[in-house]
Amino acid sequence: MAHRVTRRWLAALALTAAAVALGSCGEGGTPKGGTLARIRARGVIVWGADKQGGEPYVFEDPADPTRLTGFEVDVMDALARRLGVKPRFVQFNWSNLVPSLERGDFDVAINGLEATTERQERILLSHPYFIYAETLAVRTGSPVRSLADLRGKRVAVLNQTYAYDLVRSMPVEPVLYEGVEEPYIDLSHGRVDAVLLDNIIADRYGCNQKGITCLPDDMARGVYVIGVRKQDPELLAAIDQAIDAMRADGELRRILEKWHLWDARQTEPVPPLQSAPPSAPRSFDLAQARLFLSAAMVTLGLSVAAFLLAVPIGLLLAIGRIYGSTPVRVLVRAYIEIFRGTPVLLQLYLLYYGLAPYVALGPFQAAVLGLGLNYAAYEAEVYRGALLALPRGQTEAAQSLGMGPWQTLRHVLLPQALRLALPAMTNDFVALLKDSSLVSVITVIELTKRMTIAAVDLRGWLMPGLACAALYFALSYPLSELSRRLERRLARDQHPRAL
Repeated sequence: MAHRVTRRWLAALALTAAAVALGSCGEGGTPKGGTLARIRARGVIVWGADKQGGEPYVFEDPADPTRLTGFEVDVMDALARRLGVKPRFVQFNWSNLVPSLERGDFDVAINGLEATTERQERILLSHPYFIYAETLAVRTGSPVRSLADLRGKRVAVLNQTYAYDLVRSMPVEPVLYEGVEEPYIDLSHGRVDAVLLDNIIADRYGCNQKGITCLPDDMARGVYVIGVRKQDPELLAAIDQAIDAMRADGELRRILEKWHLWDARQTEPVPPLQSAPPSAPRSFDLAQARLFLSAAMVTLGLSVAAFLLAVPIGLLLAIGRIYGSTPVRVLVRAYIEIFRGTPVLLQLYLLYYGLAPYVALGPFQAAVLGLGLNYAAYEAEVYRGALLALPRGQTEAAQSLGMGPWQTLRHVLLPQALRLALPAMTNDFVALLKDSSLVSVITVIELTKRMTIAAVDLRGWLMPGLACAALYFALSYPLSELSRRLERRLARDQHPRAL
């Protein structure tokens, strides 16, 4: 008995020690504080950024794609040298840089990270290394001359930026992007009315495009900073000291001049910390629920429209592959292999951006067409398999009744094939429902995109994630039940065990 009590006490002590050890760690299992000492001990400072931001921030060197270049690469090289360590880059999605920093996935974040009051509440912000301006781009000839003129307009911005904070507090429709070039492509083709982005981005990707005019006045100003976790004030102090030294001895100016970024703004007083009234609530309440329901309706409408396109095209492809002439069978097989063999995400990009100079499809139109054409290839194989599974006697019986080939196909074979294909069709529709999340890359705010927006706004992924999962289930489960009822009704045996 005494041994059992001793073992219980030892187990309790072990659990307590584990809890204390975990309590001394930050999110992601990273110990709180002491990061500067660990950086110097290992001789490496790990910094997170997103290469998708492109030139001149962080991007692959055209002369050597294995090497990173950009003005922020140079800033980090100089900063690491002054700390006596080496820099190491890790790739992370830009929208998730702050959450990933808080998790402890890297030591610091630097990637056009704007200093705002919201970010200051979550992480420590370094002294600025660049002063930027918000530049408003419009189509040449547009009457828009200021943010006030954008009422009721569609305005393109990058997600999780100060520009997004500005426009979502205005009576405009924000159109969210993840890349820096796509907003100006859509502006040139009339899909949006204006683009509000940092002057670095506007100067390189928008202002030099034909048909686009960048307004000369700064819509707002802000600064780029390096993000550090709240529990690392000693690391922040070292980074601030290094930035101040780079500014004092001229190294920071030389880096900015090298990338043609030095301008009069860099010598002017640092603008105050930016703040914009948030339009989204800070808790998952009724307003958020309505936004999620609206996004769910977008997802459902998009999926239904795409599947209504995929079913007849897939049926025609299946018929052509089985009963068509040799050229038709070759073309049909080529279609199926191309659309099945390439990612639907790539197909969406090609339809929306690749065809833009010839046919400027709207986001919803491109999404329906892209998903519909992609799933038509899968449906074709489902229907082909169902047609080939029918006994040959069905065709022979129809011929003995005097039916021609098309009559046999229409009245005898297709009804039975569709009954056989019903379970696979249901599965494909559920898969299409989930694949619709990919259309956010062409600015459609569907259910998954709404979840990511809410997760960042609410600073938590649990409630938005659960709400998103519940709505996906609510959309897909009734369809599964409907399919089961149809299968039961169409089955020869009205009480099959499998159902």
